[in-house]
Amino acid sequence: MYRLMVRRTFAAAHFLPGYDGKCRNLHGHNWTVDVFFKSLFLDQNGIAIDFKEIKNKLDEILEKLDHTNLNELDYFKKWPPSCENISYYIYMILEKHNWNQAWLNFVRVWESENSYAEYSECDN
Repeated sequence: MYRLMVRRTFAAAHFLPGYDGKCRNLHGHNWTVDVFFKSLFLDQNGIAIDFKEIKNKLDEILEKLDHTNLNELDYFKKWPPSCENISYYIYMILEKHNWNQAWLNFVRVWESENSYAEYSECDN
């Protein structure tokens, strides 16, 4: 089994309405996003999936989040922009893409160097 990971970052503000703590107030993070893929096979060049393809698709998603107040984006008007919901949001967009012989394993979103949430539709 081959495993691949790409890391990207973005900066954005958010707040958690209804949360009983400091995060109910508007604040920002320098978010880090790790996306993990698996593949059983390599192509004729010895590649499971081109890192450039992953980076381009992830950059396209993060461009819409970067330097925004996440609460003002349509998706996060329905679902609070918690680290958990951000990882789900990114996963669901990436999962729709055809990755050929690889598949999306999980998305991990870091809101600080010590705290992350991740989303996957499988346990491994």
